[in-house]
Amino acid sequence: MLRTVAVIALPHVAAFELGTACEVFGIDRADTGGPSFDFRVCGPEPGAVVPSKGGFSVVVDHGLEVTRDADLVVVPAYGMPAAPVPEPVLDALRTAHARGAWVLSICSGAFALGEAGLLDGRRCTTHWLHAAALAARFPTASVDPDVLFVEDDRVITGAGTAAGIDACLHLVRRELGAAAATSVARRMVVPPQRDGGQAQYVDTPLPPVADTLAPLLAWMLEHLDADLDVPTLAARALMSERTFARRFRAETGATPAAWLARQRVARAQELLERTDAPVDEVARRSGFSSGALLRHHFARTLGTTPLAYRRRFTCTSDAPTHDAPAGVPG
Repeated sequence: MLRTVAVIALPHVAAFELGTACEVFGIDRADTGGPSFDFRVCGPEPGAVVPSKGGFSVVVDHGLEVTRDADLVVVPAYGMPAAPVPEPVLDALRTAHARGAWVLSICSGAFALGEAGLLDGRRCTTHWLHAAALAARFPTASVDPDVLFVEDDRVITGAGTAAGIDACLHLVRRELGAAAATSVARRMVVPPQRDGGQAQYVDTPLPPVADTLAPLLAWMLEHLDADLDVPTLAARALMSERTFARRFRAETGATPAAWLARQRVARAQELLERTDAPVDEVARRSGFSSGALLRHHFARTLGTTPLAYRRRFTCTSDAPTHDAPAGVPG
């Protein structure tokens, strides 16, 4: 049973991520039927003043000894690029996990778990901005940059910032049940479980380097609604199909079909955010042959539906509600 929670505040701790752990686990919600926990913020030196990323400092009252009987040890985001973690902190994380406690990181806190060896051979995630660095630093970890959180053998890693709420509520649900998680979420005025993953929040700019194909890529972006097959593109690039396919992958890191699909999804995202065009019209203007095909690519790439994406990110004055008839998925 999840009763005791210890949060380790490292130098330049991120205020929001620290606050997330405090909000989920540090408030007694017994008066509304919710859970309460024995909650403590700790660090290598009790009484130390720890600087935060927000321009203020946090006084840490407890030392790492409080992790010895904690059911959960949390590491919020801290200074990036991630500085070396003190060995006593790494020992505390290893010991906690070895005796069966949960260990949870939020955002760049995953780097501390990696330093402790807790990501070796495990699936994990972090903020999409840091995913490549995490994978490079800990090559035996399986980093998934598209999800909001990952649970693997009592190690939970949350993605960036607000995804820490999802990770923490997941653990409350896992240990105490859906009613407890819903009670906490209701008090926090957040959904108890979000759909999709962090891929829907990722910017997808053009590749920074595209030596010979840069003009073609720009042209493709202007004609996403056209039939852009390899023979057509190779002819426009004045290359054989084989040479074109090889060069395209070398300069973009993807096949022509994969690159086009991602750019078409990005165009659809823009149309959903900034227009009230129906989903079928968005599909046509972004290069998909039908709304069904757009929904397929949205689910595969972003882990959500066009309508759910529009509700979350619309920039128009009124969120449209007429894109699909009743009973038809968005």
